[in-house]
Amino acid sequence: MPAHRCSHDHDTTASRATSPRYRRILWIALAINLAMFAVEIGAGFRSGSVSLLADAIDFFGDAANYGVTLAVLSMGVVWRGRAALLKSASMLAFGLFVMGRALWMLTQGGTPEAFTMGGIGLLALLANGAVAALLYAYREGDANMRSVWLCTRNDALGNVAVMLAALGVFGSGTAWPDLAVAAVIAGLAITSGWAVLRLATLELQAAKN
Repeated sequence: MPAHRCSHDHDTTASRATSPRYRRILWIALAINLAMFAVEIGAGFRSGSVSLLADAIDFFGDAANYGVTLAVLSMGVVWRGRAALLKSASMLAFGLFVMGRALWMLTQGGTPEAFTMGGIGLLALLANGAVAALLYAYREGDANMRSVWLCTRNDALGNVAVMLAALGVFGSGTAWPDLAVAAVIAGLAITSGWAVLRLATLELQAAKN
């Protein structure tokens, strides 16, 4: 009985992952993330905010994530697992890069522009909130689907954190809130990347047996 149930669950997950609706949602998410990357990368450099730059790079990484997911939706579990491994590596690399950037900015001094941080952070939150609402029904599934949901959730949390950092920078007149939020965004990427890596590894091992 357990084996039958497990097989049924696998078939259900596969059919949901290849459904036309899920594919359309991923295309919408891809377009939104590319647009927000362009907006945030410019705003990040203009305002001097590390957290905005981190969020911009995260948007680009998510756009690539959605693109890879679209490419492997109709493939077998092994290819989807390999794609998830690739995405987990990119999440880990992004987190480590942002952490290093925050540490480097710590030695440079300067204070970012709070109003730009807050305004762009709100725009990014609205964009990610819309994507998260579309993807909520697909938050449980294989490692590939799980990585898509985690990236979107992390983005929304990161946007809230950027807005809080803007308030902190405005109130304190220092860069510390911005750097702290950049570190939090990096931490989310690292922990999520590790979770997806473990799940993808288990799925690939199961596929070989």
